[in-house]
Amino acid sequence: MDYRGNVHRFLKFYIDGWKHFRNPAMESSYSAVYYWREQMQAMFLYTTSKERQMPYRSIWHTLVTIQVSVCFLTMCYGLTESLGDRVQMGRDIAFIIGLFYIAFKVYYFQWYGDELDEVVEALEKFHPWAQKGPGAVDYRTAKRWYFMLSFFLASSWLVFLCLFLLLLITSPLWVHQQILPLHAAFPFQWQERSIHPISHAIIYLFQSWSITYFLTWLVCIEGLSVSIYVEITFAIEVLCLELRHLHQRCHGYGQLRLETNRLVQFHQKIVHILDHTNKVFHGTLIMQMGVNFFLVSLSVLEAMEARKDPKVVTQFAVLMLLALGHLSMWSYFGDLLSQKSLKISEAAYEAYDPTKGSKDVYRDLCLIIRRGQEPLIMRASPFPSFNFINYSAILNQCYGILTFLLKTLD
Repeated sequence: MDYRGNVHRFLKFYIDGWKHFRNPAMESSYSAVYYWREQMQAMFLYTTSKERQMPYRSIWHTLVTIQVSVCFLTMCYGLTESLGDRVQMGRDIAFIIGLFYIAFKVYYFQWYGDELDEVVEALEKFHPWAQKGPGAVDYRTAKRWYFMLSFFLASSWLVFLCLFLLLLITSPLWVHQQILPLHAAFPFQWQERSIHPISHAIIYLFQSWSITYFLTWLVCIEGLSVSIYVEITFAIEVLCLELRHLHQRCHGYGQLRLETNRLVQFHQKIVHILDHTNKVFHGTLIMQMGVNFFLVSLSVLEAMEARKDPKVVTQFAVLMLLALGHLSMWSYFGDLLSQKSLKISEAAYEAYDPTKGSKDVYRDLCLIIRRGQEPLIMRASPFPSFNFINYSAILNQCYGILTFLLKTLD
């Protein structure tokens, strides 16, 4: 596909999302998961076996792996120049942790790209989940709400990404001590502008391109990950709708029996896809929990350490808010998934009518009720699930570590 086609492919989510926002009567043919995958494919970094068979894709994936490794190693080498300066070390460690998170995801999905695509294909196959034909439930309101939620989330991320990239790439122009967007060190002091102006310019462009590419890809993979769980939540809502309107849609024992059997399989399919999703994202969920934990602890510690310098305090306060915001977002969607799943048993109970059906129908409904007693969760075993209860526990742990470190430093 040509360059212009890839740009349109990348921007298609925002174009279609704006059209749907302007016209509430429009109904999207695809879920947000589809659009995020399109963006990653437009960036040539959707690492599946099928993608690697396309021209130059395998070479590009190798170059990207080398690129992120070079960025990470040179930043770690640059950390040695900051020894003795606690504030500068804090900045360097924060960026190293962030880049390590990106590098981990790049390597991780080199291995799990095919399994991720299986989840995406399964979601797109069943979207919009509801049974079509006469008596179909009206799922359009819920579908529009979840699609608009994903669209506004993507749009806000894009705006913040552009602002952050602008500030980071231009930082050497207005920060006197900084010569590169990211503090890094190279052999023979190639990064020094006064000694090697040409190599400095090359490194500056290399870092600017790397930052832009990897942060944009990170937004896409985060958006895809979140949208997968959002799509599963939407499927749960559709299941609840179909259960509540069961007797309005079915007339006669035969039709009722077939429908309850289908709903049991529908519920089982949701559970199966969620289990597969948790398995695919197992490593990344653990990693982002650890990364956010360290970033929150580091930012608060550095802000307290440099509390007499307002500029430093502001920088680390922003970092802390970003880490908390990221963790809050995942906790919100984890809570949303669990809360909606608990409504399945309520909807199945409402579908029970002793004057209609038979033992087979009642057995199907009882099976759904029994399965619906346990909430569906976003979890990377053996760690706790993503929700605001565990979110509060992480903050308390950060506070405990911070208090201990401050007493130790004093």
